[in-house]
Amino acid sequence: MNKPPHILMIQTDDQRFDTISALGNPEIDTPNLDRLVRGGTAFTHAHNLGAMHEAVCIPSRAMMLTGRTLFSLEGRGQRIPPEHIALPEWFRAHGYTTAQVGKWHQDRTAHARCFSTGSRIFGFKEKEGWYEACNGHWHIPVHDYDPQGGYDPDGGFHDPPLEPFAAPFETCKRNGRHSAEVFTDAAVDFLRNYPATAEARDGKPFLLYLSHIAPHDPRQYPERFKERYNADTVTLPPNFAIEHPFDNGELLVRDELLEAHPRRPERIRQHLADYYALIAFVDEQVGRVLDALEASGQADNTIVVFFADHGLAVGQHGLMGKQNLYDHSLRVPLIFRGPGVPENQRAHTLCALADLFPTLCDLTGQDVPESVEGRSLAPAMRDPGHAVRDLLHFAYKDVQLAVRMDGFKRIGYQVKGVHTVQLFDLERDPYETCNLADDPVHRETLERLGRELDRWKTSNQTKATPSA
Repeated sequence: MNKPPHILMIQTDDQRFDTISALGNPEIDTPNLDRLVRGGTAFTHAHNLGAMHEAVCIPSRAMMLTGRTLFSLEGRGQRIPPEHIALPEWFRAHGYTTAQVGKWHQDRTAHARCFSTGSRIFGFKEKEGWYEACNGHWHIPVHDYDPQGGYDPDGGFHDPPLEPFAAPFETCKRNGRHSAEVFTDAAVDFLRNYPATAEARDGKPFLLYLSHIAPHDPRQYPERFKERYNADTVTLPPNFAIEHPFDNGELLVRDELLEAHPRRPERIRQHLADYYALIAFVDEQVGRVLDALEASGQADNTIVVFFADHGLAVGQHGLMGKQNLYDHSLRVPLIFRGPGVPENQRAHTLCALADLFPTLCDLTGQDVPESVEGRSLAPAMRDPGHAVRDLLHFAYKDVQLAVRMDGFKRIGYQVKGVHTVQLFDLERDPYETCNLADDPVHRETLERLGRELDRWKTSNQTKATPSA
């Protein structure tokens, strides 16, 4: 009888879909993510479905964990109720040792249900500004695993210790360790030590969920990466703009205030250089985890999944953040490698982070709980031309609504009584630069996508309120 496969989930924060060199970005060096791409199947059109709050990562992670869609979450996704079975919780109930390292953005009770162990857990803080108070990625506050979920929101510790808590940034950087290193060290320790545990001797598989904060701002990284990414050599994207062409309902959110208006090309190049440098540093840490997995002798029987929670504009369309429904903010990297996953393959079907849960169930021979709404991507692994989904719906708060189908995307905005519509031909215009909403040639397409949005709004009428 074959041993059930282990599962290693690696998640990043704010990493756009086009930031992996093996998937077509020549300006960034990601040799370890390239290892995963060559060794597995990359889904090139994976999406986050939006958010009803400016902290887009909260509902995104809730959708991934529960396999549910945006309007099927409880509230904004901060809490996972018991009836919404979470992915680690399900695998724990089916014989897996479940461990969590890094960022956790949901409630403490759900965490206790999901995980049987863990280390260097980042989260549970309730005060505003706490992330910035500890100088970003250097000397982050973390928690040891608590099986009862009794994490003190004002507790935790720093690794290594630092006094005082809000020390100057240069002191933190000189004496501290970066969040990506702290989390990676904990994950490496878990992988090295697991074969000697009683659970491993009993044949119990593990699920390790490593959740990074990076490349979320502040974009801090070791100095050696600064030399590799020079703002003078970074290319501005074709959809760079100094301002967004109209009020999208979220132009003054925190993310959009990270750079002054109008956006200056030289400043956006610097943002991109820092973004790429931080991603390259995280890639180095991913390599350490993959090396530890191989050294443990467990790599051949481990499904590795790499993904992000959402993308980021970084100057595209005159925007900086993820509070919008353009592809740069919706699309994410999603790569599977391991038993049952074809090597060096690209699958182009539309899919969502909610599909990760049923896919892992499919690959490991588990049933899928009834609360899950996602669809398994395993058929698209077996046949890259298979369409798991024909369309996707997206929403941001009560101001933006979109549908992607038939190669087009329609976005509707309702802001301060003004209704704006965009239509993009994504096959001919992947950077979403040419609005076809007023083009008579595309009137039928515009109306067809509008009817689909109206249908979807009707089925979610209490939450999907923007005009289509």
